[in-house]
Amino acid sequence: MAQFIALVQGYMAFGIGLIIGLGALGACIGIGIMGSKFLESAARQPELIPQLQKFMFLLAGLIDAAFLIGVGIAMFFGFANPLLSAIK
Repeated sequence: MAQFIALVQGYMAFGIGLIIGLGALGACIGIGIMGSKFLESAARQPELIPQLQKFMFLLAGLIDAAFLIGVGIAMFFGFANPLLSAIK
């Protein structure tokens, strides 16, 4: 039984690393693409910069919020693992 719990903990640590790592990678790519498109649109129409800037910051917050939700779910499984409490 102890080996099975250790196996579940090992897989859980691997899964947490994947969730946080891929979530951070996706958030970085998303913010990078959004920033480049903002700069392109600001260069084409400089009079729209204040309006575009509001939307850019709103979207940056939403992208970061999605990543932080993934971190929260990963930490839930890391510290309050429902799989391990069902085994005991």
